[in-house]
Amino acid sequence: MNCAECTAKECYRGKSCVAFTDKITCKIAGEDLDLMRAASFIESHYYKKKTRMEEVILFAKEMGYEKLGLAFCIGLSGEAEKIQHILKKEFTVISVCCKVCGISKDDFGMDKVESEEFEATCNPIGQATVLNEEETDLNIVVGLCVGHDTLFYKHSKAPVTTLAVKDRVLAHNPLGYIYSDYYRSP
Repeated sequence: MNCAECTAKECYRGKSCVAFTDKITCKIAGEDLDLMRAASFIESHYYKKKTRMEEVILFAKEMGYEKLGLAFCIGLSGEAEKIQHILKKEFTVISVCCKVCGISKDDFGMDKVESEEFEATCNPIGQATVLNEEETDLNIVVGLCVGHDTLFYKHSKAPVTTLAVKDRVLAHNPLGYIYSDYYRSP
């Protein structure tokens, strides 16, 4: 597969480029089918009309979710507080910061930003565990570091969506790198 470089994108019109389409379509059932139907509903009714924040709310309502988890980076605490305030109007919200448990990087031989100071490690497994214990229906990621987000997705029992990704250089807009010839030039 090399879809990124395909110029035809005939799949958009129904062509399958894989020999095992049946292996894929047979998996679209149960909760997965419910998730796909809700996503399709949001896309078809609100395409280019709603922000991602609004779409997350609409998606959660469409799925009948009542308890949302908010896993966020401590560097985006202000944003997380605002997001939680918005979500609490419609849902029960459990939020958990990336530094949950205050585990020292020294305990695991991890590199630190400030080598002389105590530094708590980000704890995406802890974040997922907290939200799993709370039995959230949907978890929302806000700005977890690359790799930490991967661990959070891996350990979350509830479905996960990403509201915002962290990019410290490009104001949390990682696609800015793709759009900026100036930034990419040597």
